[in-house]
Amino acid sequence: MSSQYVPQGAVLAVVYEPVPLPAGGPLVLELRGPLGPADAETVAARLAQRHRAFGVALDSHRPGHHTLRLTPPAAGGCAALPADLLADLLAPPPPGGEILPVTGHQQTLLRAALTPAGTPAPAGTGTNSTNSSDGSDGGDSSEGGGGGLVEQLYWDWSGPFDVARFAAAWQSVVDRECVLRACFDWVAAPRLVLHARAEADIAVFSPAAVTWPQLLRRDRARGFALHRPGLLRLTVLEAEPGGGAGAAPPRVLLTYHPALLDERGVHLLLREFYRAYAGGGVLPGGERRPDLRDHARWLAGQDTTAARQFWARAAPPPRAAALPGRPGGATGQSGPGLLHTRLRAPETFRLRSWAALRGAAESSALHLVWALLLYRAARAPGPLPVSFGVQLSGRDIALPGAAGIPGLLDSPLPMTVTVDPAAPLADLLHQVRDTLLDLAAYPWASTETIRAWTSRPPTAPAPVSPAVPGPPAAVGPGSAAGFGPVCGAGSTLVRFDGPLPLPKALRSELAAQGVHADTPRSAAGATGGPLTLAARHDSAGGLVLGLFYDRAQLADEDAAALHSQCVRLLRALPDYRQAEASAGQLLDLLAHSAIPRTARPVPPGPHPALTVLRPGHPHADVICLVTAPGVPAGSYDLFVRGHRGPEQIVAVHGDGAPGVLPAVLHQAPGPGRRLVLCGCGPGGRAAYELAQRTPHAPGAAAAVVMTGIGDAAACASALARGVRSVLTPPP
Repeated sequence: MSSQYVPQGAVLAVVYEPVPLPAGGPLVLELRGPLGPADAETVAARLAQRHRAFGVALDSHRPGHHTLRLTPPAAGGCAALPADLLADLLAPPPPGGEILPVTGHQQTLLRAALTPAGTPAPAGTGTNSTNSSDGSDGGDSSEGGGGGLVEQLYWDWSGPFDVARFAAAWQSVVDRECVLRACFDWVAAPRLVLHARAEADIAVFSPAAVTWPQLLRRDRARGFALHRPGLLRLTVLEAEPGGGAGAAPPRVLLTYHPALLDERGVHLLLREFYRAYAGGGVLPGGERRPDLRDHARWLAGQDTTAARQFWARAAPPPRAAALPGRPGGATGQSGPGLLHTRLRAPETFRLRSWAALRGAAESSALHLVWALLLYRAARAPGPLPVSFGVQLSGRDIALPGAAGIPGLLDSPLPMTVTVDPAAPLADLLHQVRDTLLDLAAYPWASTETIRAWTSRPPTAPAPVSPAVPGPPAAVGPGSAAGFGPVCGAGSTLVRFDGPLPLPKALRSELAAQGVHADTPRSAAGATGGPLTLAARHDSAGGLVLGLFYDRAQLADEDAAALHSQCVRLLRALPDYRQAEASAGQLLDLLAHSAIPRTARPVPPGPHPALTVLRPGHPHADVICLVTAPGVPAGSYDLFVRGHRGPEQIVAVHGDGAPGVLPAVLHQAPGPGRRLVLCGCGPGGRAAYELAQRTPHAPGAAAAVVMTGIGDAAACASALARGVRSVLTPPP
């Protein structure tokens, strides 16, 4: 479907020439692209509606060329365009759609998705591409950037399977739930774009065409195009032919982007799907309310005074231990890893009883053990604070109906406790219990807001959380200052997933049709996420512990050792019944076990201030590509390869050193020669901002070409269209 007022897949180019304006004069922008007069009028009308402080006038010259005049509210001077106006211009809201701000944890995850781990991309590309582990081409992972991070759930279908009914049921859920019609825009400030209509993404494969491991790898490599609605998809592997007793049943793979949905939100959607499937493929009723829009309004209305005061004293101290192992060398491995261990029902009952007798839940016992493992990895001689992320659902809030809202409402918050090996285990148990209760008062807080409230500078990613590159922090062995980029504290996250069973009446209705709703299982998590220990109860009463890790940061053998040590302490904990049993005594069980090693963080190389991509003619114009996180991968490479003119092409980073653009200006000598600053998506906004703060060189003319976000080919084509309109004609 078309997400803008332009044909599907097309991208608009906007040309701006930064010249001084007379008092009260308008900013003049040229719109270049597949935009007819009626569509251009619609875009102008939407700008006038959303930005009433500006006067908006439009002149249409011909299809594909329009002049937009924006009169700023302040008289005189060259006013800068607000970021939200620039975003509305480059990425017009869809017909009938709505715009929501992206804040908090969702903003952190989106930034991580748009800034892939590893070394910086070449200056001409602006982003790194994602390669498939099985040799496939990576599909949509390069379209718009950030699509390579995915989460996967799967289950076997038990009972008769009707593909048409399956597809109709999911489409009914898409029509009801606005989160399934959402995508992201990150031209300026990150935004969630809700569309009025979207199609369910469902594919069916035969087991003769692909094996299950191949399907998992290809689906993960495919990623998502974050600028298009539909960030959840279904893939069905049909039943094996014959249908005998040993034949594999149909298997369903559900893939979603973690910046849009949390796992509980996915389970809420699954509940709606089964309701629709039981009803013949139709979900009764209209759109869900409350939904993401209501949650955004509720969140914007919160008084943060008490939360600020709490986090001023609860933020992790710089010396808190946060690493799960000793720093080591490179692992030589890559990709996501997953380990599963199950505590049997009697073992789970003993653990629950031990915690309950001391006034705590079994989740607090899990937090206690994890705190001990972090303390052990730090090799401290005495008491030491440790920090790790704990996942809160974000749905236990004073918004009626919030428990049923699918979306990304959960948030990992930093839990900090002090481990004293000489203190009783019960003291540490009560410490983690009470800390969690304090955190639960502000489940809507996030790492971003906490960092702002406490005036903490962002820290580098810890070894097992490489999603946001940065220089390593200067901290002691086994410790991490401040907050990690994704999980809220250091480098690890502990998550206790509560059950979300289908209502009994719905299960009975499905059973009457011969369908049994199997419990979904997790495939390996997204590479680059925090090291996550996830716990959940199974149907037999056991406790299943899953360790999700990045093999580039934690080798398989070290992950297995860490997981084994965690399980060993959990199984042994109920044996420490005496009130005087200490934390050190429990840790003595691991005296002969090696501490796992984690890969040392490798800081990315600095962005070059200026890179010449193509020499060009010494007296021709200079085209300057501005790189920034989130520039659609490959778009600049396609533009450079496709450009046929004599112009020199250079690249600068959007936050490059001051003075770099004057140096570029000196490469465009002679009267009438021109410097063309240009960029796609956030690169376009960075180009505009660079032009605003760069003094004009005498005798040199400048122009800015900006495009919206699309796939690489569409962005390169839009960029070329805009650049051609401003280049100096050859003599």
